[in-house]
Amino acid sequence: MFAVVRERVWALAFRARAALVARRDAGMVTSEYAVGIIASVAFAAVLYKVVTSGQVNSELQAIVKKALDAKM
Repeated sequence: MFAVVRERVWALAFRARAALVARRDAGMVTSEYAVGIIASVAFAAVLYKVVTSGQVNSELQAIVKKALDAKM
Protein backbone atom coordinates (compact mmCIF):
# COMPACT_ATOMS: atom_id res chain seq x y z
CA MET A 1 0.00 0.00 0.00
CA PHE A 2 2.74 2.45 0.92
CA ALA A 3 4.64 1.61 -2.25
CA VAL A 4 1.65 2.57 -4.41
CA VAL A 5 1.19 5.86 -2.56
CA ARG A 6 4.91 6.60 -2.82
CA GLU A 7 4.92 5.92 -6.58
CA ARG A 8 1.92 8.21 -7.09
CA VAL A 9 3.54 11.00 -5.07
CA TRP A 10 6.78 10.66 -7.06
CA ALA A 11 4.86 10.71 -10.34
CA LEU A 12 2.93 13.81 -9.28
CA ALA A 13 6.13 15.56 -8.19
CA PHE A 14 7.83 14.64 -11.47
CA ARG A 15 4.92 16.03 -13.50
CA ALA A 16 4.87 19.24 -11.46
CA ARG A 17 8.62 19.73 -11.92
CA ALA A 18 8.36 19.08 -15.66
CA ALA A 19 5.53 21.61 -15.94
CA LEU A 20 7.60 24.27 -14.17
CA VAL A 21 10.58 23.69 -16.44
CA ALA A 22 8.37 23.80 -19.54
CA ARG A 23 6.78 27.06 -18.44
CA ARG A 24 10.12 28.64 -17.57
CA ASP A 25 11.64 27.91 -21.01
CA ALA A 26 8.53 28.42 -23.10
CA GLY A 27 10.05 30.95 -25.52
CA MET A 28 12.10 34.03 -26.10
CA VAL A 29 11.30 37.47 -24.79
CA THR A 30 11.39 40.64 -26.87
CA SER A 31 14.97 41.50 -25.89
CA GLU A 32 16.16 38.06 -27.02
CA TYR A 33 14.41 38.53 -30.36
CA ALA A 34 16.11 41.93 -30.75
CA VAL A 35 19.56 40.49 -30.03
CA GLY A 36 18.89 37.62 -32.44
CA ILE A 37 17.85 40.01 -35.21
CA ILE A 38 20.88 42.25 -34.65
CA ALA A 39 23.21 39.23 -34.75
CA SER A 40 21.54 37.97 -37.93
CA VAL A 41 21.89 41.34 -39.64
CA ALA A 42 25.54 41.61 -38.60
CA PHE A 43 26.26 38.12 -39.94
CA ALA A 44 24.48 38.94 -43.20
CA ALA A 45 26.55 42.13 -43.57
CA VAL A 46 29.81 40.25 -43.03
CA LEU A 47 28.75 37.51 -45.43
CA TYR A 48 27.79 40.12 -48.06
CA LYS A 49 31.20 41.80 -47.73
CA VAL A 50 33.00 38.47 -48.11
CA VAL A 51 30.96 37.34 -51.12
CA THR A 52 31.27 40.68 -52.92
CA SER A 53 35.02 40.96 -52.33
CA GLY A 54 37.25 40.74 -55.42
CA GLN A 55 38.87 37.39 -54.63
CA VAL A 56 35.65 35.56 -53.82
CA ASN A 57 33.79 37.20 -56.70
CA SER A 58 36.38 36.05 -59.24
CA GLU A 59 36.40 32.53 -57.76
CA LEU A 60 32.60 32.32 -57.97
CA GLN A 61 32.65 33.54 -61.57
CA ALA A 62 35.29 30.92 -62.40
CA ILE A 63 33.14 28.17 -60.87
CA VAL A 64 30.05 29.29 -62.79
CA LYS A 65 32.00 29.58 -66.04
CA LYS A 66 33.51 26.12 -65.56
CA ALA A 67 30.03 24.68 -64.88
CA LEU A 68 28.53 26.35 -67.97
CA ASP A 69 31.41 25.27 -70.22
CA ALA A 70 31.21 21.62 -69.12
CA LYS A 71 30.61 19.07 -71.87
CA MET A 72 27.70 16.72 -71.49
